Amino acid sequence: MRPVLTFPPALLLRAQAVRVVFFDVDGVFTDGGLYFSETGETLKRFHTLDGHGVKLLQRAGITPAVVSGRDSAALRLRLSALGVVHARLGTEDKAPAAGSILAELGLDWSAAAAMGDDWPDLPLLRRAAFAAAPPSAHAEVLALAHHVTERQAGAGAVREFCDLLLVASGVYVHELEAAAR
Repeated sequence: MRPVLTFPPALLLRAQAVRVVFFDVDGVFTDGGLYFSETGETLKRFHTLDGHGVKLLQRAGITPAVVSGRDSAALRLRLSALGVVHARLGTEDKAPAAGSILAELGLDWSAAAAMGDDWPDLPLLRRAAFAAAPPSAHAEVLALAHHVTERQAGAGAVREFCDLLLVASGVYVHELEAAAR
């Protein structure tokens, strides 16, 4: 099966060294809306395309990590279902949180990508070798991003970024062919 996805060669070159990806949650994995039940429980909507992209990253040897200013049972449940073990939740000081994950993995920022949408994500986006954002991100984030996804946050933006990293790593075609069998 021949892939239909294409990305500019300069982006693929930038992405080749990525071994860990830091994702924000609200405004990246979700549409950014905050939903609360009458008991105050936080509800979140996640897109299945994004989840499958995270699983594909793991199969390709790229570690997905989450650094989020918010914490919720719904988020913990989703991360557990996806097998994401590197997460720092409820932290606004994201650079040290991501730095501790890098240390655990024995990596540095040159092997890191980050995807965010607002000012708390700027330290990660500035340090990472590859920065991405959904199109609804704040203007300052968009200005730093090497790649702005076509898909919206909460509607496949994470998957689009995962696909770019998979193409750059050389495993996209193999995974596509395996899925088409």
